[in-house]
Amino acid sequence: MQARDIMNTDFHVVHPEDSIAAAALQFEVASGKEGRKVFGLMVVDDSDHLVGMLSMYDILIFLQPKNMQVWGEMEDMNPDRLFDASLDKVRGVQVGDIMTPDVVTVTPHAHILAVSDIMIKKHIRRLPVIDGNKIVGIVYVSDVFRHLSKKISTQGAPCPR
Repeated sequence: MQARDIMNTDFHVVHPEDSIAAAALQFEVASGKEGRKVFGLMVVDDSDHLVGMLSMYDILIFLQPKNMQVWGEMEDMNPDRLFDASLDKVRGVQVGDIMTPDVVTVTPHAHILAVSDIMIKKHIRRLPVIDGNKIVGIVYVSDVFRHLSKKISTQGAPCPR
């Protein structure tokens, strides 16, 4: 069983020069098309080469005020004002400013156990599948788990008690 057997070939991308607002909209569009929440998008250049990944988590980290950890001690803080300021700040940011540029990838021939190992060791939830310089798909941790759980449940008799 290899990455090509479980990868999703209908993937969604953004470009480094896209605004974070446009990327947020693309997350919604992708989730609607997939019928499940999409939490990460591949970032490609004009030649459709992978240059990074953008996750919802990246955006949330960027939005969070730097002094958030001391809010409990500061009773005069106005969270709504800080939230509005964060939203104003993110409107001028491009995907390339906050994306993860060093992307771990796999080939279509990577064994599912190697894919799983990478995901576990590197805490990665999605892996682009690259054949040469071309993006051919993406493997989500849920796809790996779903495939392995089917194998577990269909291969093997119930344990005697």
